[in-house]
Amino acid sequence: MHKSGFVNIIGNPNVGKSTLMNALVGERLSIITSKAQTTRHRILGIVNGDDFQIVYSDTPGILKPNYKLHESMMKVVQGALKDADIILYVTDVTEGTEHRNEFVDKILRSGIKTILVINKIDLTTPDKLEQLVDEWRHILPDALIVPVSAAHNFNIGGLFDRILELLPEGEPFYPKDALTDKSLRFFASEIIREKILLNYEKEIPYSVEISIEEYKEEPTIDRISAVIYVARDSQKGILIGHQGSRLKKVGSEARADLEQFLGKKVFLQLFVKVNEDWRNSDRQLKRFGYEE
Repeated sequence: MHKSGFVNIIGNPNVGKSTLMNALVGERLSIITSKAQTTRHRILGIVNGDDFQIVYSDTPGILKPNYKLHESMMKVVQGALKDADIILYVTDVTEGTEHRNEFVDKILRSGIKTILVINKIDLTTPDKLEQLVDEWRHILPDALIVPVSAAHNFNIGGLFDRILELLPEGEPFYPKDALTDKSLRFFASEIIREKILLNYEKEIPYSVEISIEEYKEEPTIDRISAVIYVARDSQKGILIGHQGSRLKKVGSEARADLEQFLGKKVFLQLFVKVNEDWRNSDRQLKRFGYEE
């Protein structure tokens, strides 16, 4: 008997969905920062065993759209509800039940097997956690409730066991040696974007998109040329910094992570260009991989 299925991770921003995904997959596929809207795309992470294949899917945090970019991100979440064999609805001990969103009601009506994951339990007490579990049990009475601390890898094994129990029988969807459906170009762009999220404040990280213009794989080194697009001229100056100092820092940090990710040397070139209102342009969003 072989089991396989799509396990889709859904929840509000900043509850630790990407950290959870990486812990379950055992690889750093999703970028992680303390900022909201870190994840923009749906990212698959595939875990294989002799008699199972779990296809995890990290999705953007649920938000009210301000741009066409946000609308595209929410379409990703809607799609994840439709094709899930199992839904992991992730919350945490700090947001409580009062911040649940309309997707909770959609999950209730969907009939899809659901595991409610309460993350960051290291930040609360046993009594408060028990109260939170009781509140969620009333809201999602048919869901399994699994408390975890993804950042500390606590009870990830227990969550994996529950997922495996609920996984339907079926043949694998992907080759058994597959780890993800994304290309090296995608991960290069995400690693660069992560460094911008970590190094800049206010609007800059949310106004940025990365385009990998060239990616050459060689036996001992990968050569990558990337353009960082910003929405305004003023943002270009801030991103580059005095005599290019801030951009050099981003490039250095991104190159170090890329070398660790790829297991070889990386030559990385970064350029900055202005692309006004790309977040509201259907053509640009399609170019950046947000629209089919």
